[in-house]
Amino acid sequence: MNKFLASELVLNKDGSVYHLNLKPKHIADNVIIVGDPSRVYRVSKHFDKIDFEMNRREFITHVGKYKGKRITVLSTGMGPDNIEIFFTELDALVNIDLKKKVVRPEKRQLNIIRIGTSGAIQEDIPVGAHVVSEYGLGLDNLMCFYDYRPGEFEQMIAEKVQKATKLPFAPYLAKGSEKLRAQIGEGMIKGNTITSPGFYAPQGRRIRLELKYPQLLRDLNCFHYKGFWLTNFEMETSALYAMANMLGHEMLSVNAVIANRIRGTFAKNPYRTIDSLIKKVLNRL
Repeated sequence: MNKFLASELVLNKDGSVYHLNLKPKHIADNVIIVGDPSRVYRVSKHFDKIDFEMNRREFITHVGKYKGKRITVLSTGMGPDNIEIFFTELDALVNIDLKKKVVRPEKRQLNIIRIGTSGAIQEDIPVGAHVVSEYGLGLDNLMCFYDYRPGEFEQMIAEKVQKATKLPFAPYLAKGSEKLRAQIGEGMIKGNTITSPGFYAPQGRRIRLELKYPQLLRDLNCFHYKGFWLTNFEMETSALYAMANMLGHEMLSVNAVIANRIRGTFAKNPYRTIDSLIKKVLNRL
């Protein structure tokens, strides 16, 4: 059994994983993740009690119980690069013996739900809606560094999106957990979420700098293949879905829609939409 080198699986002096600063005992079977560190408190304020807190960089963790069920809530920060760090270390906490630095023979599967914010790219998705993501379409390059093997449908959609947008690289498509979507997503808009490596130009926003792909938003808005449409923009879902598929975890992304890019509107009170989504997820876990 191969042992991980100290330079590859980096641990802190107390035996916790390097970036998250957590130990295996801190990871519940149900994990809620949010991008914004302040949103951890918006989740944990509903807990019966908080048993543990850790603040490390943008990674803030609270562990507690909601209606008797143990939950870990953790912030990831923004972007696919943060997701790669978060997911690798989260999986290491449950599937690697950190003392021996070897992979455990029996794997533990987590239920992970991302509660995020998003901008709709279809005119008929209103600000204030909740979207549950069936697929995540990655416009980032994270999967270029992993042996990610999409299915035939995922590969076909990615190729068609590249052709429609004329991007110089191939996007990737990854599917979320059907089990969690059935459990959490009732009554939400089922969508296919675009994950961008940035907030401005990669999502078609022009401020002072000129865009290399000024028609990107329109091309993504118009893209469809049979019943497959793209519904919303954010910065994490595709990386989460791809990592979960490779590592064997159940992963679902749900989004509070706080902007509509086609109508050019933004929520007057985004926290109301976010808080209602938080309560919905907690009550359905």
